[in-house]
Amino acid sequence: MKSREQEYKEIFIAEALEYFDALNRHISDLERNPQDDHVLAEIFRLLHNLKANAKAIGYLQISDVSHKLETAFSLIRNKELSFSDEVVTVLFDGIDMLGELISNIDNPGAGEPDPVLLRNLDIIVDNLSDSTIELAKVQKYNTSRKLSLSDLIYIQIKKLDHLLNLVGELMIDRDRILSISRDLNNDELMSVSSHLYRITEELQYSVMDARLVNVGSLFNKFPRIVRDIAVAEKKEVNLELIGQDIQIDRNILQIITDSLLHLVRNAITHGIEKPEERLKAGKPKEGRLALTARNDRENVIIRLTDDGKGIDFKQVKRAAIDRKMVTADAVDNLPQAELLSFLFEPGFSLAKEVTEYSGRGVGLDVVKNAIDSIGGRINIESERGKGTSFILRLPTSIAVKGALLFEVDDIYYAIPLIHTESVVSMDISELHEVGDVLLADIKGETITVVYLNELLNAPQEQMRLGDATKLKGQVQNIIIVSYNNRKLGLIVDKLYRQQDIVVKSLKKPLDNIDIYGGVTLLGTGKVCLVLDVPAITRFFTNRR
Repeated sequence: MKSREQEYKEIFIAEALEYFDALNRHISDLERNPQDDHVLAEIFRLLHNLKANAKAIGYLQISDVSHKLETAFSLIRNKELSFSDEVVTVLFDGIDMLGELISNIDNPGAGEPDPVLLRNLDIIVDNLSDSTIELAKVQKYNTSRKLSLSDLIYIQIKKLDHLLNLVGELMIDRDRILSISRDLNNDELMSVSSHLYRITEELQYSVMDARLVNVGSLFNKFPRIVRDIAVAEKKEVNLELIGQDIQIDRNILQIITDSLLHLVRNAITHGIEKPEERLKAGKPKEGRLALTARNDRENVIIRLTDDGKGIDFKQVKRAAIDRKMVTADAVDNLPQAELLSFLFEPGFSLAKEVTEYSGRGVGLDVVKNAIDSIGGRINIESERGKGTSFILRLPTSIAVKGALLFEVDDIYYAIPLIHTESVVSMDISELHEVGDVLLADIKGETITVVYLNELLNAPQEQMRLGDATKLKGQVQNIIIVSYNNRKLGLIVDKLYRQQDIVVKSLKKPLDNIDIYGGVTLLGTGKVCLVLDVPAITRFFTNRR
């Protein structure tokens, strides 16, 4: 497996060779039309970027030559140096030297800068005059140029999307072939199908790997954003970034971009106090904001933490009662996690005033919906006076999901693992009917339990959540799912295995059925419906 340093070096070389090709193209255009300000500006930009990138990664010779050339073109832009034949020759040779240095990064001795050439660049830069006729005498045009192409290419993300869809289709057929070969018990077919399985798996991971980008490509945009919001809010905020080299699917990063921006704005506008308030509270006047990323098995965890005033739970209770989300009698018995889940309800905002960055009616429900759409999870942790954390648990891929397979009334279903907390078996005597709700004590927590058959097959008017008489058998298999800090136990008939599935969206009119998040095809050829845990949890929470 490549090291991070090797990956960064390859990316630098690919970009640097692109810059080199563009510089050659633009300088040829400039020779034909020396007054073209647009071309001059583009050459200057390319050299400036190349200088900065080379310096950042430690290639100081490339940075130094780029800097000399950048200075020369700056003089030409400012009309302090004319683009004469002699100057053109030196600059062409300087760009050739850059190409050699870039191509010989792994072989430094072969690409040493030419000291005559460096002297001529210095003469152009330092003299600020046209008395450079002697320069041409020590130069020669390069007629033995070798052409080379970069080992890296840039691919449009939509092409990778299409490729991943094709791999998904292949995985479905692969599982089908494997199942048929087992049924036929043919050794040769088994051998071929096993090989197909390995190849398809490797292809799947290769395509997924090609779609990965560093979280830093998003994180590194935030220092400027934080500074601008902090200035507008008259606050002082120090942003700490950790884990920029953690990798994630580019589409997932794209989808969460607006959500992360919204959370950062919220943290500064609602969370972090003004300097004078912080000093009164015994805190440093500068607020701390930390944006971190880390891997956790198949997921990426992104955490945004502020050291602000924390969430006012009394205020949340009042707002929830005012919006009739909970009664005044029941609100004090709700656990803290369930109180925090109200923050994700549509229209729920604690903003007292409208500022440039907050209080405009765009709530955390928009963030929640974006995270849900990619099969992720978001949670809040908060302590009054100490601060708040938003924790995003994101899958590494959208198309392929780990899922738990099970059966209800002879029909196969799947639940994405990201919403699955645990699986337990309980005797029917351990389930208690309270009103029309079944409750179970699971690991010290009282959890509502529902029989999925009731939801999936019974007419809504006949549903009684606490009807234990309809359960089959003495021991019940229960899948504990979690969404928005709320847990729910789903009773199923049979549990099967965990496996990666390719989820296909349902076509009209089935796409209007909230409880289904899509469909997949099992190796046996049977259709398997994928349940939408957020929709099911909302359904039962509302009924309760």
